[in-house]
Amino acid sequence: MTDENLRQIPFTDAQGATKTLDDYDADVLLVVNVASKCGLTPQYEQLEQLQRTYGERGFSVVGFPCNQFMGQEPGSIEKILEFCSTTYGISFPINDKIKVNGRGAADLYKQLKQTQDAGGKAGRVEWNFEKFLVRADGSVQRFRPKQKPDDPEIVGAIEAALTR
Repeated sequence: MTDENLRQIPFTDAQGATKTLDDYDADVLLVVNVASKCGLTPQYEQLEQLQRTYGERGFSVVGFPCNQFMGQEPGSIEKILEFCSTTYGISFPINDKIKVNGRGAADLYKQLKQTQDAGGKAGRVEWNFEKFLVRADGSVQRFRPKQKPDDPEIVGAIEAALTR
Protein backbone atom coordinates (compact mmCIF):
# COMPACT_ATOMS: atom_id res chain seq x y z
CA MET A 1 0.00 0.00 0.00
CA THR A 2 2.95 2.33 0.28
CA ASP A 3 2.58 3.49 -3.30
CA GLU A 4 -1.07 4.49 -2.84
CA ASN A 5 -1.97 7.97 -1.70
CA LEU A 6 -3.21 7.75 1.89
CA ARG A 7 -6.14 10.05 1.17
CA GLN A 8 -7.35 7.69 -1.59
CA ILE A 9 -7.45 4.43 0.38
CA PRO A 10 -11.04 3.13 0.40
CA PHE A 11 -13.04 2.37 3.55
CA THR A 12 -16.73 1.91 4.39
CA ASP A 13 -18.82 4.68 5.92
CA ALA A 14 -21.64 4.15 8.44
CA GLN A 15 -24.20 3.81 5.64
CA GLY A 16 -22.20 1.08 3.86
CA ALA A 17 -20.85 3.27 1.04
CA THR A 18 -17.23 3.18 -0.05
CA LYS A 19 -15.38 6.40 0.79
CA THR A 20 -11.88 7.84 0.91
CA LEU A 21 -10.48 10.68 3.00
CA ASP A 22 -10.49 12.78 -0.18
CA ASP A 23 -14.31 12.51 -0.20
CA TYR A 24 -14.52 14.85 2.79
CA ASP A 25 -14.68 18.57 2.10
CA ALA A 26 -11.65 19.18 4.29
CA ASP A 27 -7.96 19.73 3.68
CA VAL A 28 -7.02 18.72 7.22
CA LEU A 29 -8.44 15.62 8.92
CA LEU A 30 -8.06 14.24 12.40
CA VAL A 31 -8.57 10.48 12.03
CA VAL A 32 -9.44 8.82 15.35
CA ASN A 33 -10.32 5.26 16.37
CA VAL A 34 -13.20 5.74 18.80
CA ALA A 35 -15.08 3.67 21.39
CA SER A 36 -18.24 4.30 23.40
CA LYS A 37 -17.37 2.43 26.60
CA CYS A 38 -13.80 3.55 27.26
CA GLY A 39 -12.30 5.72 29.97
CA LEU A 40 -11.20 8.03 27.17
CA THR A 41 -14.71 8.31 25.64
CA PRO A 42 -15.15 11.85 27.07
CA GLN A 43 -12.61 12.91 24.41
CA TYR A 44 -15.62 12.91 22.07
CA GLU A 45 -16.57 16.26 23.63
CA GLN A 46 -13.20 17.80 22.76
CA LEU A 47 -13.23 16.26 19.28
CA GLU A 48 -16.63 17.83 18.65
CA GLN A 49 -15.34 21.18 19.89
CA LEU A 50 -12.45 20.98 17.40
CA GLN A 51 -14.99 20.19 14.66
CA ARG A 52 -17.12 23.20 15.57
CA THR A 53 -14.12 25.51 15.92
CA TYR A 54 -12.29 24.60 12.71
CA GLY A 55 -14.89 22.89 10.49
CA GLU A 56 -15.56 25.98 8.38
CA ARG A 57 -11.83 26.41 7.79
CA GLY A 58 -11.32 23.09 5.99
CA PHE A 59 -10.99 20.71 8.95
CA SER A 60 -12.87 17.58 9.95
CA VAL A 61 -12.60 14.92 12.60
CA VAL A 62 -13.20 11.46 11.09
CA GLY A 63 -14.15 8.72 13.55
CA PHE A 64 -13.63 4.99 13.11
CA PRO A 65 -15.28 2.86 15.81
CA CYS A 66 -13.09 -0.06 16.88
CA ASN A 67 -13.86 -2.93 19.28
CA GLN A 68 -10.31 -4.30 19.53
CA PHE A 69 -9.43 -2.85 22.92
CA MET A 70 -11.15 -4.84 25.70
CA GLY A 71 -14.43 -4.89 23.75
CA GLN A 72 -15.14 -1.22 24.45
CA GLU A 73 -17.15 -0.65 21.23
CA PRO A 74 -19.50 -3.67 21.21
CA GLY A 75 -22.62 -2.14 19.66
CA SER A 76 -23.86 -2.07 16.10
CA ILE A 77 -23.04 0.95 13.96
CA GLU A 78 -26.63 2.15 14.52
CA LYS A 79 -26.18 2.05 18.31
CA ILE A 80 -22.81 3.80 18.01
CA LEU A 81 -24.27 6.60 15.89
CA GLU A 82 -27.17 7.03 18.33
CA PHE A 83 -24.77 7.17 21.30
CA CYS A 84 -22.55 9.75 19.58
CA SER A 85 -25.53 11.90 18.63
CA THR A 86 -27.47 11.79 21.89
CA THR A 87 -24.56 11.80 24.35
CA TYR A 88 -22.09 14.16 22.65
CA GLY A 89 -23.98 15.84 19.79
CA ILE A 90 -21.37 14.59 17.33
CA SER A 91 -21.55 16.34 13.96
CA PHE A 92 -18.39 14.89 12.41
CA PRO A 93 -18.51 11.68 10.34
CA ILE A 94 -18.43 8.34 12.13
CA ASN A 95 -17.64 5.47 9.77
CA ASP A 96 -18.26 1.74 9.95
CA LYS A 97 -16.51 -0.32 12.62
CA ILE A 98 -13.00 -1.41 11.69
CA LYS A 99 -9.95 -3.20 13.02
CA VAL A 100 -6.86 -1.04 13.47
CA ASN A 101 -4.34 -3.73 14.45
CA GLY A 102 -3.50 -7.29 13.54
CA ARG A 103 -5.20 -9.56 11.09
CA GLY A 104 -7.90 -7.79 9.16
CA ALA A 105 -6.68 -4.30 10.01
CA ALA A 106 -8.18 -1.70 7.69
CA ASP A 107 -5.90 -0.67 4.83
CA LEU A 108 -6.13 2.97 5.94
CA TYR A 109 -4.78 2.05 9.37
CA LYS A 110 -2.06 -0.18 7.94
CA GLN A 111 -0.77 2.96 6.25
CA LEU A 112 -1.40 5.36 9.17
CA LYS A 113 0.48 3.10 11.61
CA GLN A 114 3.70 3.65 9.67
CA THR A 115 3.71 7.21 11.06
CA GLN A 116 5.95 7.82 14.06
CA ASP A 117 4.70 9.60 17.16
CA ALA A 118 6.63 12.44 18.84
CA GLY A 119 8.89 9.88 20.51
CA GLY A 120 9.81 8.29 17.18
CA LYS A 121 7.68 5.18 17.68
CA ALA A 122 5.54 3.82 14.83
CA GLY A 123 3.55 0.59 14.70
CA ARG A 124 0.48 -0.66 16.53
CA VAL A 125 -2.31 1.62 17.67
CA GLU A 126 -1.98 1.60 21.46
CA TRP A 127 -5.60 2.09 22.50
CA ASN A 128 -8.87 3.84 21.68
CA PHE A 129 -8.67 7.51 20.67
CA GLU A 130 -5.28 7.43 18.95
CA LYS A 131 -5.21 10.45 16.64
CA PHE A 132 -3.67 10.97 13.19
CA LEU A 133 -3.61 14.47 11.71
CA VAL A 134 -3.73 14.05 7.93
CA ARG A 135 -2.87 17.14 5.88
CA ALA A 136 -3.95 17.94 2.31
CA ASP A 137 -0.60 16.70 0.98
CA GLY A 138 -1.08 13.35 2.74
CA SER A 139 1.56 13.99 5.41
CA VAL A 140 0.60 12.67 8.84
CA GLN A 141 1.30 13.56 12.46
CA ARG A 142 0.50 11.01 15.17
CA PHE A 143 -0.81 11.64 18.69
CA ARG A 144 -1.24 8.87 21.25
CA PRO A 145 -4.56 8.13 23.03
CA LYS A 146 -3.94 9.90 26.34
CA GLN A 147 -3.06 13.17 24.58
CA LYS A 148 -6.38 14.99 24.69
CA PRO A 149 -7.77 16.58 21.51
CA ASP A 150 -7.59 20.06 23.05
CA ASP A 151 -3.89 19.66 23.95
CA PRO A 152 -2.00 22.75 22.72
CA GLU A 153 0.28 20.56 20.59
CA ILE A 154 -2.69 19.09 18.68
CA VAL A 155 -4.51 22.43 18.37
CA GLY A 156 -1.29 24.09 17.17
CA ALA A 157 -0.73 21.36 14.57
CA ILE A 158 -4.30 21.78 13.27
CA GLU A 159 -3.98 25.57 13.08
CA ALA A 160 -0.60 25.31 11.32
CA ALA A 161 -2.03 22.89 8.74
CA LEU A 162 -5.13 24.95 7.90
CA THR A 163 -4.98 27.15 4.81
CA ARG A 164 -8.42 28.76 5.11
